[in-house]
Amino acid sequence: MLRRREFLTGGLSLAAIAACSGTESSSSTSTSAGATTAPSTSTTPTTTPSPATTAPLATTSTLPSAPASPIAPPGTPGLVDEAFFRARVDSYLEYASVRTNPGNPTGIVVQLAQARRDPSYWWDIDAVTVEALQPTWTKIDEWRDTRDFDFMYLNWVYALGRGDTDTTRIDPGVIDAIALRTIANRYRYDDPLPDDRIDHLWYWSENHRLITLANECLAGEMFPDETFPVTGMTGAEHAARAKPDILEWINERGRFGFFEWHSNVYMAKNVTPLLMLCELSDDDDLVRAAAVGLDACLLDMASHYHRGAYVAPHGRTYKKDKMTARDEDTFDLAKMLFDRTPGGYESTTSTTATYFGAATRYRPPALVLDVAHDDSTTVTRERHGVWADASEPITDDPVAPFGYDYDDPANLPFWWSLGAVGMWQLAEVGTAQADEFRLWEGDAFTQVKLLSDAQGGDVEAIKAWEQANPQILNLGFLAEANTYAWRSPQVSLAAVLDHRKGELRDQGHAWQATIDPDARVFTTHPMTDRAESNDWNDDGDPGYWTGEASMPRSAQFERTAVHLYLPAYDETTDALLGAFFPYRPFTHAYFPTDHFDEVREVGNWVVGSKSGGYVALWSWRPTAWREYPAGVATNGMTGPFDLVADGGPDNAWIVEVGNEDDGTFDEFVTAVTSTEPQVERTDTGFDVAWTSPTAGTIEFGWDAPFVVDGTEQPISEFPRHDSPWGTVERLETNQRYQTTTSGLTLDFESFDRIIA
Repeated sequence: MLRRREFLTGGLSLAAIAACSGTESSSSTSTSAGATTAPSTSTTPTTTPSPATTAPLATTSTLPSAPASPIAPPGTPGLVDEAFFRARVDSYLEYASVRTNPGNPTGIVVQLAQARRDPSYWWDIDAVTVEALQPTWTKIDEWRDTRDFDFMYLNWVYALGRGDTDTTRIDPGVIDAIALRTIANRYRYDDPLPDDRIDHLWYWSENHRLITLANECLAGEMFPDETFPVTGMTGAEHAARAKPDILEWINERGRFGFFEWHSNVYMAKNVTPLLMLCELSDDDDLVRAAAVGLDACLLDMASHYHRGAYVAPHGRTYKKDKMTARDEDTFDLAKMLFDRTPGGYESTTSTTATYFGAATRYRPPALVLDVAHDDSTTVTRERHGVWADASEPITDDPVAPFGYDYDDPANLPFWWSLGAVGMWQLAEVGTAQADEFRLWEGDAFTQVKLLSDAQGGDVEAIKAWEQANPQILNLGFLAEANTYAWRSPQVSLAAVLDHRKGELRDQGHAWQATIDPDARVFTTHPMTDRAESNDWNDDGDPGYWTGEASMPRSAQFERTAVHLYLPAYDETTDALLGAFFPYRPFTHAYFPTDHFDEVREVGNWVVGSKSGGYVALWSWRPTAWREYPAGVATNGMTGPFDLVADGGPDNAWIVEVGNEDDGTFDEFVTAVTSTEPQVERTDTGFDVAWTSPTAGTIEFGWDAPFVVDGTEQPISEFPRHDSPWGTVERLETNQRYQTTTSGLTLDFESFDRIIA
């Protein structure tokens, strides 16, 4: 089966897969900074030099000018308490610095950060050599994928590793190796590509888009007078080119939210480049804008934070991050900032916590901490992304939302960062860009290029094929998402509502009930069977636990939710796609009995209790626990955890959560199971009715509204943010939040950040 990027890349060139059918990872000072969308592309023909032949001296670069910060300095009233923050940083660095990782850039920064904080600290700095970092150099020199991550981490090594003490002064050979590669790198997919080079980088997801821009900007700031051989532009010109696009990316987050909504993987990859800009950039406008963007990221995490877990539906996530919060890429940062995570840190090279440990300019607003620590029962509704209809009739001039014209190459980074690579509206411009910039010559394009060569490419046929199969071809389209989260001190419940029902979503996570980092429940419709392997993370993408072969139609009111599964396609929809994307004839739930104090089964209900929190799950189809024999990974669990509802890919699941305030566990079980849900399966879908012990009568269907106790409840068109801490309408760029003790205003046009 094609992996996500291989298939999505086919959507980019689209001659690839489509043709063969025959038819992508206090107020600060204020200076208004505009946000524009105009990208620039150099057409200067150049040849990239071998890294071994040209090595600029580290002394030719510009050091970050630290003195006057354009954002509120640490200790300012309205920011997180400085003593608390320093104590949290100490806790992480003391944990992480026990281990030296001289071949890992983040591990090097752990040591440099600790040495900067404690002049008496000693570590084996001589172990950091050019040879120790050879795997990183090779990846960069071969222009491999995710090298943008490596540059992001190396920027910190470069900035902190030119210190004035024996424990902060890295081998000059390492510093020069970073400088050489920074100047020789290719920063945009539409920059000149030498005939003898192939670029394997995936540029187009929301996080990669920002990271590559931030790297380009800092490279230009560090080496303003150097000529960058890929483009023939100076460093200063590169920094100037990147700046407006960075500001536009941050402005988009204010207007549209996060395209990779609530991702417990990729929110970390938004946090890291924004913090890097805050700390290492010399451009006051960028520092201020990055602080606004960073506040928005942390507020998103804080408002969906519960006992150490990022308890939200996720636009992009993987098996490892879904099964336990301890494996979330955001886990260590949340533990460090919020200090409410059970257990210890998980990674000595956390790419979020580490860099907060080195930060001297940026501090989170106190409001973020207040929101994370709010022990009241809350509901948070949010709206993210942009909707576009990939099934609308084909026309010569389709109308794009918000002025992001489909036929303008300047807008491709916007659309591709939404994962909208399988839309017929983008087929013509996407194919043209793929042709012009040799996009499919990289590793991710190999299989689709073979298909393209064998069948040839007809853009009109591509459009027709995509328009006929959007429920499959748009597997990566994040689209508009309306998310709903109910949170109490003991348990939380969250879902994305009525999101692309019946359609394939490669990394979507539709809903989750959570008691603690390990006691969590969710359902999926699997694409593949489980991996018969000892590797717990072996899953597929989409796979058995990762993503959804078909997204459910979900609705939630406070602690009650309904999830209806009914695939909008099958193997007869399209012969080629049916072969690429067969799915399992069942849905299933993750209900890890080992991580609950007690689990009971009553009829079609499974009910669990732990630490004063309760979760009850009901399936229309009868369920059975799947056995995991020796040789199949269980992540150390010995009890059942995989609850399979066999008999078909269509099913109705109902979930109710509660806590000890509702009474004892016995009383909760009795209340939930006393009324049997009523389900009518028709030719066109489901109709469900049930009496919830907390919400009253619940009525919902595949095509019916969501009615609770006689009142229809909204499941779409939410505000950008609506919670006890504030309401922000969609597209509103001046956003205000308030708790009883703190306030925060974020302006995504002027990039003012007002704390109180």
